[in-house]
This record gives sequence, C-alpha cells and structure tokens, in this order.
Amino acid sequence: MVTGANTGIGQGIALAVVRAGGRVLAVGRSDMDDTSRKAAALSRIEAPITPIFADLDPYMPPHAMLDAAWDAHGPIHGLVNNAGIIRRADALDFTENDWDSVMDINLKSAFFLAQAFARRVLQTPDAKGKIVSIASMLSFQGGIRVASYTASKSGLMGLTRLLACEWAEKGINVNAIAPGYIETNNTEALRSDPDRNAQILGRIPAGRWGEPSDIGDAAVFLLAPASDHMHGATIPVDGGWLAR
Repeated sequence: MVTGANTGIGQGIALAVVRAGGRVLAVGRSDMDDTSRKAAALSRIEAPITPIFADLDPYMPPHAMLDAAWDAHGPIHGLVNNAGIIRRADALDFTENDWDSVMDINLKSAFFLAQAFARRVLQTPDAKGKIVSIASMLSFQGGIRVASYTASKSGLMGLTRLLACEWAEKGINVNAIAPGYIETNNTEALRSDPDRNAQILGRIPAGRWGEPSDIGDAAVFLLAPASDHMHGATIPVDGGWLAR
C-alpha cells in the first residue's frame, strides 16, 4: 500500500514497486489514471495498480481504510506512508488550522496507518511486514516558514525509531526515507526561479534535482528482503545535500 500515489514521489514509489514485480494498492484523494497507465506499461502483471480513494483526514479514519483494503484484497506485505501536505507562513503568523491540518495528515495518519497495518500483520500467522515512511530534509534541519511541516517530519523520524524498537522482534521492519530536492509539482516554483534553483543546485554535490524514481528505488530496497536487518533507519536520498 502506497499513500499519495497519484503523483510525485508517491507515484514514483508505486511505479518502482511495479517495475520490481509487485502489486500496489495505490491510495490517493484524486484519480489514479496516470499512475495506472504508467504502471501497466511497466508490468507483465494484469492490473498491477489497484486504486483506493481516501483523503486520510480525521473524518476518514486511516485504520478503517486499511482494514477494508486488507479484507478486500488479501494480506498487505508493505505500507509506504507517503501522503503529506505543507503550509507556509512566518512562525509569528502561523495559524492553528495550518498546524492541525499538516500534523493530521503527515504524522497522525501515518501513525494510525502503521498501527492498523501492524495489528493485521500480527493477527496473521507467520506474517511479516515492512513499513516505510517518507520523512524529509526537515527531519534533520529547521527550515523556515514551515513550522508544522518541520514538526511533523521531525516527529515522523522519531516515530520510525520508536516503532522499530517496539516491533522489530515481532517481524515488522519500520524505516524511513528522507528525500532531498525532488522534481515534483511541489517544487515547480523553486525550479522555475533561476536564482533559487541555482542556490539549491549549488548545495547539492550531485549537481541535479532528484527524480521520484530515485525515492522509488530506495523504497523498493526497504520493502525487499535485502533490508530485513534494518530497523529504525532514516535514509537520506538527497544527492549529498546533508553531506555538504
């Protein structure tokens, strides 16, 4: 199951899983036609993408969505918590609504999806599971004008560690990926600003923006047996941004 799979990083993860031979329950709040079309071109499996509409807000409990998907489609072997939103304002002007909306999607829904997934895995004899959450460079750095986003992504990295400590011995791997600057709709304004684009590229040792497939390939690794002894890690996929 990949949340936010209709576009951007979530779509890149879904397509990478399909390319590796998997099937994806693609969760999103808008149509999944583009993801489904691209997935069909990559896979020999019939209908490798199963779209699931969900907004993951407080009015649509995440655990209910996961339970319904599990019952309808059989055991889910991996969960990718990718869905997220961002709100921008100076800290002095930040509103409670902008705080709550971001924390609800980015952190609260991620926890309760992970909880629902772990409960179902532990109810299934001999089952194991992989959870991958999408953190951020702002899990490590402060940033500016994104108070709730920074708090949520810092919290997500801490939550990854806590869940790993509790669930590793139960056969559930919990890890995270921290993307750097990735070519998505969310970064289009930055890439279109010549000065800001040059500043960002000047900080990235690899000298390029990342692509959603870069995150997708890392997610496949964390969902695969190759990462079976990894627990509680947050892997930066940032072109070297944090190293500079």
